[in-house]
Amino acid sequence: MEHLDAIVIGMGPGGETVAGRLLDAGKRVAVVERELIGGECGYYACVPSKTLIRSPEARQSAVEAAGLDRPGLDWPALRAHRDRMIRHLDDSAQVEGYEEQGALVLKGTARVVGRDPWRVAVDGDEYTADHVVVATGSEAVRPPIDGLDALGPDVVWTNREATTLTEIPGRALVVGGGAVAVELGQFLARMGSRVTVVQRGDRLLDREDPRLCELVSEQFDRDGVTVHLGAQVASAVADGDGVVATLDTGERVHADVIVLGSGRRPRGDGLGLAELGVGLDRTALPVDDRCAVAPGLWAVGDVTARLMFTHVAKYQGRLVAANILGGDRRARYTGVPRVVFTHPEIAGVGMTVEQARDQGVDVVTAEVDLAASLARPWTHATDPRGTLGVIADREHGVLVGAWAFGPMVSEWINTAAVAIRSRIPVRDLIDSTPQFPTFNEGYLIALERLDL
Repeated sequence: MEHLDAIVIGMGPGGETVAGRLLDAGKRVAVVERELIGGECGYYACVPSKTLIRSPEARQSAVEAAGLDRPGLDWPALRAHRDRMIRHLDDSAQVEGYEEQGALVLKGTARVVGRDPWRVAVDGDEYTADHVVVATGSEAVRPPIDGLDALGPDVVWTNREATTLTEIPGRALVVGGGAVAVELGQFLARMGSRVTVVQRGDRLLDREDPRLCELVSEQFDRDGVTVHLGAQVASAVADGDGVVATLDTGERVHADVIVLGSGRRPRGDGLGLAELGVGLDRTALPVDDRCAVAPGLWAVGDVTARLMFTHVAKYQGRLVAANILGGDRRARYTGVPRVVFTHPEIAGVGMTVEQARDQGVDVVTAEVDLAASLARPWTHATDPRGTLGVIADREHGVLVGAWAFGPMVSEWINTAAVAIRSRIPVRDLIDSTPQFPTFNEGYLIALERLDL
């Protein structure tokens, strides 16, 4: 039975971060992946979705810029580029790359079958290790819709079917109002689909600041997306080549596909850990601030249910690798940005106003219409839109939250993220000198408006 320094189960971004750093440190590492090395993000989520989104975004940006005509959009060419970006769902180059780095690559299903030392079985073969890192990610939630299970994957899409689509559907019913639903809903609408979104909450992106959610709804109106709030899909039945869905309000929606964007669940079950006395939080692996589950057992990424983002998985991966190598890194999740890659982009970081007040913060806020205050929006578009909101702690004079709606906010929301994480005083932020002309100048105007 081969003994290793570490076995990494699941090779998405978090697992790859751990494995890469341990291999660089000269450790003997086995990596286990039952599907594709690169994980959900690389093949079915972040990479293909952002690749697909970019072309209709660029087309709309051309329309909004001065002196440009509306360009055509070649769907077969975009689809081919998407296929190149997801490596045609082939990870053979990744397997070869890890083997060249000295990793033992195991393609199969892992199960933890012993501890002291940790013992992992992969399709019948067993290996022992000083450390086991679980990075098995998450999977799409299938909501309890009557008749849904009788419909096939040609009609019912998770993010996997949606981001690997080969043809644009004429009509799409999107279930949910989170980031996946909003991104895919706008993409399909801008590709020509007639899109209906059904969200059981009272607003889209209902975990964000209500003002930001309002701006998202206004953008969906401009995109021609029909939105049903405070409603759920009760049932769905086949209707020719498509489906007819009945809402709990009694309304009926005809669609060619149903796109499920109603959340994800961690995949911590099925590993055999419960039988070894390792408790689960439903299907998630509880971790401490070092990302440890038990001595020698670690978890990173969506399986921990701690802010299920790729950038958080990579952050946790860096911590775990450092701790396995003898460090004592502790995770802090303050100031983690949340971005929805629509057009315009949507971002939030830190707490919302409601969350801050619930924690007893003496809240003070400011909002800036970027087009009314800055030069940059007008150099970017002829009819620009953009809004920035900041949330501060009056007592301590620091930012505790921010949100933004506008071009490229995925890049400049990080100004607020660093300020919140490092508790940089607002007075110091006001004394900064942001580049002209940039959207970052909006922070200076917003911060000066705070009644501190």
